[in-house]
Amino acid sequence: MGKICNLFFALAILILLLHHHTSLANIDTDKAALLALKSHISFDPNNILASNWSSSGPVCSWIGITCGSRHHRVTASNISSMQLHGTIPPHLGNLSFLVSLNIYNNNFHGDLPNELAHLQRLKFINVRSNNFTGAIPSFLSLLPNLRYMKLSWNQFSGKIPSSLSNLTKLEFLGFQKNSLEGEIPRELGDLPYLTVLDLQDNQLTGSVPTSIFNITTMKILALTGNNFTGKLPTTICDHLPSLEGLHLTSNSLDGVIPPNLEKCRKLQILSLSLNEFVGTISRELANLTALTKLFLGEQHLEGEIPVELGNLKKLQQLSLPDSMFTGSVPASIFNMSTLQLIDLRQNKLSGTLPSGRGMPSLEELYFGLNN
Repeated sequence: MGKICNLFFALAILILLLHHHTSLANIDTDKAALLALKSHISFDPNNILASNWSSSGPVCSWIGITCGSRHHRVTASNISSMQLHGTIPPHLGNLSFLVSLNIYNNNFHGDLPNELAHLQRLKFINVRSNNFTGAIPSFLSLLPNLRYMKLSWNQFSGKIPSSLSNLTKLEFLGFQKNSLEGEIPRELGDLPYLTVLDLQDNQLTGSVPTSIFNITTMKILALTGNNFTGKLPTTICDHLPSLEGLHLTSNSLDGVIPPNLEKCRKLQILSLSLNEFVGTISRELANLTALTKLFLGEQHLEGEIPVELGNLKKLQQLSLPDSMFTGSVPASIFNMSTLQLIDLRQNKLSGTLPSGRGMPSLEELYFGLNN
C-alpha cells in the first residue's frame, strides 16, 4: 500500500511540474510576443515601455498588461494614448488568451498582420486614432467572440467586407473617418446584437440597405459625411425600438422625411441636415418626446414649422437653417425651457418674435436673413 501511495504522490508531483513548465512556456510565449511589439516601436517619448517592459521582470506586472487569475496568461493589453510610433508585429498573434487589445490614440502605421486571426478569444479591439493603412483586414471576420471593433480615425481604404456578418456576437462596429468606399454590405443587417454602427466620414455610396433598419438592437446609427443616395424607407422605425441616435447629415438622401420616425420613441438625436429632402416637417415628429437635438436644415424643406414641436420638452437644440420655411415662428417654441440653441437663419419666416421669457437655458439664437 505504501508503494502505491508513493507512486501516486510521485505522479502528482510530476503532473504539477509538467503543468508548471507548460505555464512558464505559455507566459514566456506571451512575454516574447510583447517584447516583439516593444522592438517594433520606433518612438516612445515617455520611455514607458522602454523602462517598464523588461525581459527580466514578470510580464503580468508590466504597465498596460493584465493577466488572468486562473491561467496566469496575458488577457488584456492597453497601451492607449502613450504617443507611441511603430508597427504591429505578427508575434502579437501568439497571445492566445488575449481578450482585449487597446492601442487607441498612438501613431502605429502599416497593416494589421494576418496573424491576429489566431486571437480566438478576442472580444475587444480598439485601434482608433492611428495611421493604419490598407483594406479592412478580412481576418477580423474569423474572430468569433468579437463584440467591440473600433478602427476609426485611420487610413483604411477599400470596401467593407461582407464577411463581417460572421461576427454574430458583435455589438459595436466603428469605422469612422477612414477612406472606405463602395456600398454598405446588406449582410451587416444579419448582426443580431449590433447596437452601434458608426461609418461616418468615409466615401461610401449607394443607398442604405433596408436590412440595417431591421437590427432591433440598434441604438446608434451614424452615417454622416458620406455619399449615400436614395430615399429612407417609409417603415424606417418599424424594427428600431431602441434607436437613440440617427446621424445621416451630409449625404445626398432625397424624398420626404418619413413620418414613421415617430415610432422610434427613444430617439434623442435626429440629424438629417445637408441632404436633398423635400416636403414639410411631419407633425408626428412631436411624438419623439425623448428628443434633445433636431437638425433638419440646409436642404429643400418648406411649409410652416409645426406648432407641435413645442411639445418636445427635452429639446436642447433646434437647427432648421437655410431652407424654405414660411409663416411665423410658433409661439410654443419660445416656451421650451430646455432649449439652448435655435437656428432658423436663411428661411422665409415672417411676423414678430415673442419675448422668449420662458427660455432660461437659451444661449444661441439665430434668425438672420428671413422676412
